[in-house]
Amino acid sequence: MGEVPEPHTGWTFLTNHARVLAAIATNHRSRVRDIAAHCRLTERAVQKIISDLEADGYLTHDREGRSNTYKIQPGTILRHPAEADLTVAELLSLLVQHDVKHTEAAGRTG
Repeated sequence: MGEVPEPHTGWTFLTNHARVLAAIATNHRSRVRDIAAHCRLTERAVQKIISDLEADGYLTHDREGRSNTYKIQPGTILRHPAEADLTVAELLSLLVQHDVKHTEAAGRTG
């Protein structure tokens, strides 16, 4: 069983739901364990978040053998009324760009 990530204290700009969705956007075949490590969450928390996202129509999955392939519903509108004109695809385009830049920078220094 994997280690429980060190918790973050204080507030952040992004919710864990947004972080999980962004992690899935970068790799649709990610395992829950890998998503949890990337987002610094427990596997149980990630499973709950994925369940929430599926229940509200933001995400679906197909079972392929022992793993899942996730499909994000890009046209789904964000939940909060203040973001009622923003789609999941628009949000993810910003988050995924950041992750790619961060990963490239880490590769250059490592």
